[in-house]
Amino acid sequence: MHYAIYGLALAISISIWFIAIRAPLWLDETGSFWQINAGFSGISSRQGLSFAAYSYILWLWTKVAGTGEIALRVSSILAMLAAVYLLYRAARELFDRDKDKDVAIIAAIVFCLHPVVIFASIDVRPYAFGALAINASILALVRLRHNNTNWLAALFGLSAACIVYFHFLLIVILPALALCFIALKIGDRKALWRQGAVALAAFALAFLPVIPGLQYMFHTSGNHVFDVAPKLVDLLLTLAPGWLAYFFVGAVLVAAATRRLDLQSHLEGWPILLCALLALVPILILYGVSVGTSIHVFVPRYRLAAVPGIALCWAFLVSRIDSRALRLLFCTALVATAAYQYFSSPLFKRHEYTWKYALEFVEKNASADGAPVLICSDLPEADHMPMPAGAAVKDSALFAPLTYYKLSVPVVGMPRALNDEAIRIGSSFLQDVARRRERFLAVGFAPSVGTLKWVMQNAAGTHDVRALGIFDGIVVLEFTPRAEADAGR
Repeated sequence: MHYAIYGLALAISISIWFIAIRAPLWLDETGSFWQINAGFSGISSRQGLSFAAYSYILWLWTKVAGTGEIALRVSSILAMLAAVYLLYRAARELFDRDKDKDVAIIAAIVFCLHPVVIFASIDVRPYAFGALAINASILALVRLRHNNTNWLAALFGLSAACIVYFHFLLIVILPALALCFIALKIGDRKALWRQGAVALAAFALAFLPVIPGLQYMFHTSGNHVFDVAPKLVDLLLTLAPGWLAYFFVGAVLVAAATRRLDLQSHLEGWPILLCALLALVPILILYGVSVGTSIHVFVPRYRLAAVPGIALCWAFLVSRIDSRALRLLFCTALVATAAYQYFSSPLFKRHEYTWKYALEFVEKNASADGAPVLICSDLPEADHMPMPAGAAVKDSALFAPLTYYKLSVPVVGMPRALNDEAIRIGSSFLQDVARRRERFLAVGFAPSVGTLKWVMQNAAGTHDVRALGIFDGIVVLEFTPRAEADAGR
């Protein structure tokens, strides 16, 4: 009976992923679509900072399911479901005592309920496939504990290398995997050297294709950073999201009061070390780099590398509660609370901010008279790259939303921030529309407010400006020639 309840809890946990499945694509997701929009032959030339593995998978998927918003997301859901299964299998072999069989299900549920996983499960980005590769590596690693075959060592090395195929920043999990392998095999030096050499050879061979991309990322690291450094609370909430810690403390107190807290049985050191390394090494690398340097990369989706280890850590802690009923109560309370929070709040129907509504409004407004649109790129890289011109703007990675949510009117692209390139493009554009006495629109996300203010100030002599609206944080301004405004009075 209790396994049926666990199965229901797992199903409810997974159902939370689908709350935002109908949401419009956000900026990065439109970037994924842009990478495959030129067809199979154009994928390799459109990767930029990312490796092409996910783009080829997504392109192939669209040939089966289409390019609708829901269809694009199903591929990530399938990958994340496979990742959940592999983590469950790894936890079953890691916690192999009879009383801990349900602990593997708890590990899978904690993984499913983590906010990073909920986001990545429907994101049209490579993170779900990255989670799949990470969990495949963890399963191979756990099985190496009692397996001395070379093929499994090669599989471990291959799966570890594949992690970086889906996102370069997931590389932070590799030191943890290497340390775990050494910890597992340190008691058998012969197997350590033999299997280590095989795993390293397989890893090195599979890792070669991503080296140029990694070099490019490190050389241009200053162009891909986020503005805000993380706080300690961000780290804590990643390690213990939501009500997880509170319910665990409550379960421990009840277990202690009823003498069902197992603190005396023998604990093997390697499961504790493996869980701790997989959880702490990647998350602390990301946090340390973000706090100690100007490269702030402690954003939720990059923390995915640590989530499988975090789930295993919590599963291990729960395994010390020597009561099947109490573990089941902990799990059901956790799932019920998370389900209530996610299903009752309209906020969780939104995946991320989107350009869809702003661009739909702009298309309706501007297409009436063919008014040109001045758009500030939403990517920080746009401040360090030459701007496309003419029709190329609508098929540029810097303006990827236009690839999916199209505009029929002329578009002029601007950098994200106000810099020399923005002033040059803006000055030329304002001279043209002033000479033609032409109405135009200007659009930008919050980081481009400074650029939009510059446009308003420099167009003040020839145009009247009014705000048409703010759509999911994206500002739309209308500029009407003064001569037309005076004539209408």
